Amino acid sequence: MTKREEYEARAEAMLTPLMEEHSFELVDVEYVREAGNWYLRAYVDKEGGITLDDCELVNRAWSDMMDAEDFIEDAYILEVSSPGLGRQLKKEKDFRRSIGEDVDVRFYKGRKIPGGKNGKEITVKEVTGTLLAYTPETITIETDFAPEYSINRAEISTVKLTIDF
Repeated sequence: MTKREEYEARAEAMLTPLMEEHSFELVDVEYVREAGNWYLRAYVDKEGGITLDDCELVNRAWSDMMDAEDFIEDAYILEVSSPGLGRQLKKEKDFRRSIGEDVDVRFYKGRKIPGGKNGKEITVKEVTGTLLAYTPETITIETDFAPEYSINRAEISTVKLTIDF
């Protein structure tokens, strides 16, 4: 287990009782370096949507817990945030909840799909479709070019809910 994975797992374990106490959902925890700073970030949600006051409540309690545990040696910024409208799907519960929703699937490298002129394939870095099914190995979406299009999850860099305006 890497240092990052250890920090994320410990933070998640620390936050779980707080989430249960307030009927919040812990969507994700990440420990990342951005613009030269380390961030320990929790994404939380609840039925009907998370509020700024909810995020503040979690942040204050979590900050106190982190001060008491003090398991991260590096300086870091602690953040609590909403997962946002275009949330990334990572865990099984995310995929299960999103069946029937439109998703944007981004690939690590270009992928050939039907859709070019005269039936030729084109190479794309991203496709959008309705999430039909998932397994640990694949996701299946309905697209304009295929009623059931299966994609190996090893080829996928991100899956996010589509934001419609």
